[in-house]
Amino acid sequence: MDFAPVEANLRDSFRVLAAHRQAGELREMDGVSIASAGVTFQMFNAAFLSAPVSSEVQMDRRVAQAAVYFAARGQRWAYWVCQDWLDSRTRRRLQQLFSRYHLHQVVELPGMLAEQVLPPVREMPSLDVRRVSGDPVRAAFCAIGSLCFNVPIEWFKEVFDGAAVWQDFAAYVGYLDGEPVATAATVIGGGVVGVYNVATLPGHQRRGYAEAIMRHALEQARMEHGLSRTILQSTPQGFALYERMGYRTVTSVAVFCS
Repeated sequence: MDFAPVEANLRDSFRVLAAHRQAGELREMDGVSIASAGVTFQMFNAAFLSAPVSSEVQMDRRVAQAAVYFAARGQRWAYWVCQDWLDSRTRRRLQQLFSRYHLHQVVELPGMLAEQVLPPVREMPSLDVRRVSGDPVRAAFCAIGSLCFNVPIEWFKEVFDGAAVWQDFAAYVGYLDGEPVATAATVIGGGVVGVYNVATLPGHQRRGYAEAIMRHALEQARMEHGLSRTILQSTPQGFALYERMGYRTVTSVAVFCS
């Protein structure tokens, strides 16, 4: 069950964000976990499976539970599905099943795991790395995320507007000559370190900044929590880098949005 820490940490990361927002809500249903931040950006009003699925009928019931929950609140939302929870028939028919609830797949991400990150194959560039706490670094974190993930800045700020979130969502901004150029974040959950929000501004990419700040974030997590086992969900752009760092694909995460 190598996929289990990927799935558990992903859920925990959304729980952290939802728990620290006044409009956020956590809810456990029969085989379904809700972690809704109560925000405009529907990806963060999220539902997850919390137990294996043995049939299409059972999956339909779990989608229906989440659909009723979010409809009652008038929120757009997303269902994040770790596909190793599913039996083979349900996996094949997943897109048709979600379409019944007007949810459509927007992305499928490799879920990756590394028992220990490998040493770098080249010298890492020097960055001034600052942990997000106060407003200036938080604003830089949101600005880079907004641009790199193609999300309106106000949506991104809304997700991360609470000061308390940074206690459990450890985020970092890398500065080059005083200019913020890269970000990375970690969340502890499922017995592993989850890596999130790895991004580099256009114009500064392919220079090792993402790897440098990611390694910094992982080392901080190792020192603070004693964990070297790490997980992430990769974008196509980051996949080769993560493989070089020692990550291997152990599952696939499909995301369906309203």
